Amino acid sequence: MMKCIQVEGMKCQHCAGSVTKALEELEGISHVQVDLEKKQVSFEGEADHESVKKAIERKGFQVVEG
Repeated sequence: MMKCIQVEGMKCQHCAGSVTKALEELEGISHVQVDLEKKQVSFEGEADHESVKKAIERKGFQVVEG
């Protein structure tokens, strides 16, 4: 099942690559796609929301709740 979250602070392909790598390192996450224009990250997997959020925030970006 594809999940989608809003992420603030991504501005370039390097940012997108950092977020992609952070999520792909989590157990059970695959098919990570970053849309810089929409500030969205979509992925497949069953990792819990808190793990996803922490992985993204460790790279310096902010997950937008709600």
